Amino acid sequence: MSPTTLISLILLLPLLGAVGILVVRRFPNIREAVTLITASIVAVLVVMTANRILAGEEFALHVAEPIPGLAIAFRIEGLGMLFALVAGLLWIVTSIYAIGYMRGHNEKNQTRFFVAFAIAISCTMGVAFSANLFTLFLFYELLTLSTYPLVTHSGTPAAKKAGRVYLGILLGTSIGLFLLAILVTWSITGSVTFQQGGILAGKLDPAWAGLLYAMFLFGIGKAALMPFHRWLPAAMVAPTPVSALLHAVAVVKAGVFTLLKVTIYIFGSDYILSNDVTGALIWVAAATILFSSLIAMTKDNLKARLAYSTISQLSYIALGAMLASKSGLLGASMHIAMHAFAKISLFFAAGAILVVTHKKLISEMNGLGRAMPVTFGVFLIGTLSIIGLPPFGGMWSKLYLSLGTVETGQLILLGVLMLSSLLNIAYLLPIPIRAFFGKPADRVQYTKINEAPKTILLAMTITATACIILFFYPDPFYQLATLAIGGS
Repeated sequence: MSPTTLISLILLLPLLGAVGILVVRRFPNIREAVTLITASIVAVLVVMTANRILAGEEFALHVAEPIPGLAIAFRIEGLGMLFALVAGLLWIVTSIYAIGYMRGHNEKNQTRFFVAFAIAISCTMGVAFSANLFTLFLFYELLTLSTYPLVTHSGTPAAKKAGRVYLGILLGTSIGLFLLAILVTWSITGSVTFQQGGILAGKLDPAWAGLLYAMFLFGIGKAALMPFHRWLPAAMVAPTPVSALLHAVAVVKAGVFTLLKVTIYIFGSDYILSNDVTGALIWVAAATILFSSLIAMTKDNLKARLAYSTISQLSYIALGAMLASKSGLLGASMHIAMHAFAKISLFFAAGAILVVTHKKLISEMNGLGRAMPVTFGVFLIGTLSIIGLPPFGGMWSKLYLSLGTVETGQLILLGVLMLSSLLNIAYLLPIPIRAFFGKPADRVQYTKINEAPKTILLAMTITATACIILFFYPDPFYQLATLAIGGS
């Protein structure tokens, strides 16, 4: 299969799947079969493409040039392939989970959910494979719009309010700052094409580089840096599979991926390090890591605590990008994958608890692990990976991020990462501990196993197992990350 055909199929198949889902909407079993078949084919194609990228093959596709010098074009490099591999593999798992969740929770508008989900995956692949800032911005905005119906899925006043916050912050930051940064870059360099080593060296006075980087940093609202983070906890009113999409598969990862892409292929690490471009800005990421962790500790609602945990973990990636050293960029790139599998496990477990017990508050979960041992076992595995302990994949990305702070002499930032890991323990580990060993406040005795539907358990088991496998075999993501930063 030719490179152009493969790129086209990965981009278009989710859209064709969305059409198929709509056509067979009156037949739920067939509708869900279309979802699973489409997601499975996409997963196979991204794995095939990743193998060919690692073998040194070039993948590029030029679609059109609506404005002279600004083309809609795609080119697959290491970082984009890493992101697409995460999204492609987790779409099939999330689909398996969503089928059990949507039925078990008796959700309405299930066809609309699966259609919007498929469109969002197509947009995610467009972001991952973008060859320039123009194409990336186009799909970045389409991703925001395609996920809006998912955020407002329930149609309640709270969901509609969350949707307004979601659109307001993400469109406001992208149009007000991200688009402006792209236009400034184009006016300075005459190009918006991603290039190994960056395109700004010799064309942008270093005195203005920090300002331009700040425009990108805060304009990429999906990265959820404070103070542009409120959309993420607000969006937790959505069904749990949507939370999984937002936190692990697509939206937030599109944000930090875009920041990494700008860092590596627009600025270039040599330009950043030689001109101290991110000197003061890096403390925004450090502050977000700590403050959001502290806020997470105050949340009794499980999904709210996980949301603020995500904000903190995303800033690990932002911090690694701004360190701009080889280890920092490597750790940031790998954290896209390692955090994805761990955090989706946590959200899957939260959704399973909701489906079976309708409990949302952590304070109500004492002793519940005796009735749902698989669910809370999965939660424990995801927790330990987020903390960064062996033998779980999260250890590798945190290790390289720590090495990045040492490489650049940022020992205070090393302290921030260490303190953050302690805070991870403080706000996540008590949840499975109280579930397995706590005494229910209402004196209920949990004597029977009462787990979620089998599809939910299957999806949770897959992602939790992946957290362990990625400790022993992180090679595909490590090699793709290394390929991405090799010439930066």
